[in-house]
Order: sequence, then C-alpha cells, then structure tokens
Amino acid sequence: MTLPPPVASSVEAALEQHLGRPSTIESASPVGGGCINPSAKVATDTGDTFFLKWNPSSSPDMFHAEVDGLQALGKPRALRVPEVIGAGGSGTRENPGWLLMEFIPQGRPGPDYGRRLGLGLAALHSAVDPGGETGYGWGRDNFIGSLDQANDPRDAWPTFWHDLRLEPQLRMARDRGHFRGRRGQVLEELLSRLDEVMATAGEGGPALLHGDLWSGNYYPDSEGDPVLIDPAVYRGIGEVDLAMMELFGSFPRGLWEAYHDKRGIPPEYDAFRRDLYQLYYLLVHVNLFGGGYVGGSISAAERILRQF
Repeated sequence: MTLPPPVASSVEAALEQHLGRPSTIESASPVGGGCINPSAKVATDTGDTFFLKWNPSSSPDMFHAEVDGLQALGKPRALRVPEVIGAGGSGTRENPGWLLMEFIPQGRPGPDYGRRLGLGLAALHSAVDPGGETGYGWGRDNFIGSLDQANDPRDAWPTFWHDLRLEPQLRMARDRGHFRGRRGQVLEELLSRLDEVMATAGEGGPALLHGDLWSGNYYPDSEGDPVLIDPAVYRGIGEVDLAMMELFGSFPRGLWEAYHDKRGIPPEYDAFRRDLYQLYYLLVHVNLFGGGYVGGSISAAERILRQF
C-alpha cells in the first residue's frame, strides 16, 4: 500500500518528534473497518507499528476534533483509548488530513469482556468534570460520521436534544426530500412534545459520552481489555451511548448488569428513551445513506408517542 507522499513525510516528522530519533516508514498495510477514511498499519525501520488514517477531501477540523475526543475519553482512564501521536494536513488532495495513533491489535473477547466494558463505560459516564465545563454540549463542534455535529452548550437536556440533535438532522433530511408523506409528520409532532417526553430525562446531570458507540467503535485488545475508538464526544446522558450500542445489535454479555449495578438504568429507557436516543442516529443514517432508514425513524417516533 502506497501512502500519499505529503502524508508519509508529515508522519515521519511526527514520529521523529514522538520517538526522539529519525524514523522511516518501511511499509503500510491496509486496515479495514472504516467507511470514511483510508487507513493503514504503518511499520517503521525501528520495528515500531502505528495506526494511520487520512483523507484528501475531509474538513480541516475532522481529525483535530477526533484528537480532542480521544484525549477527553482517555483522561478519566476508565477504558483504554489509543494514544495520539500526531495529526495534520488540510484535507485537500495536495495536503490530505491525517491522524497517527498507537496501533492496538484486536484480540478475542474473554468471558468477562462485557462486564469490564460495562464497568468501564459506567466509570466514563461518572467521570467528574467531563470537559471542564458545565451544561450539555462540548467546547467545540465535531462530527458524527462525516456530518457536522454541533455542540453549543445548553443548560437543559431536552433543549439540547431538540436544538442540537433531532431538529438539525430532521431539517437536513427534509431538505434532501425525505419524510414528505403524511406519516412523516409524526416527527414534527414528537419535536413539538419533546419537553413532555423528556420531562424526567437528565436528572443525573451531564456525563461524558463517546457519542458514536456502535459495535465498530469498541473492541477487545490482545489481553481482552475493551478499547474505544472514533469518538464524537460531548456531555450528555449516558443512556445515549447505551442506545447506540443496541441500535444495530445487542450488548456484549454481562454489560447491562455491570452498568446497571454501577449507575442504574431507569425503566424509561426500556419504555421509550432507547427509541428517543436511537432516533438521532437513525436520522444521521438517513442523511448519510438515504431512504432505507426513513421507515425505522418514523417507527421509532411512533413508538415513543404511544407512551404519551
């Protein structure tokens, strides 16, 4: 695999600064799993290996936002997060954006993998002073997939979820021609009643979220310890991460019990909040991948409103 020359030279400079000695890239092997950025396992002449991804047409802020997210997740030391080595580029063909990190090989989950992930996630969500600010949101905007994710802080969780999550994605989807039919009006009804639906949400206060915790963004390392990657962090409610984990699959065995024992999961999560928080990600998928997710979005909104 051949790296873009501007990326290769910038990475070698970053490695020299990180290692304290000149370092030359000997090889780059493709790493699968991502759908936005090319990625590779990079081996150097010193025998060290690193994980590299790049993009010739990304926002200049994309990888810097990811660095911010990885560092925020790593600060509480609740779960393992790759160390960032360097990032740069402007997201153009002449100067692609890039991100270089510690390479953490994927291993096999042990019998207590789910429990350890649940305990670590509960510790992450319980971290004191997540981001050094108050309210719901984050100190900078970032990305959900390749879409912009605004994080302007709000004091009230229902206001944040309406203004910064559901409404922008629904507006974008309608601008792209989705939800035009009569049945799609249920989404406007839900938004109009969101204060009622979320009247008791957020009682535990803000938690540091991964923000995009589908099954491709966590995995066991060679020792079986959980690893988090590709965050979209902000201060929100821990149930959001749980809902995303369940959207396209199920929890690893033991996670629910371990998390529940440490932080508790209110009955409203099963009743309707799972749907409420998954709805954001369903709308994101409508805007990223098209109409195949429209029906699921409408069904989620209908199930929520049936509870009210």
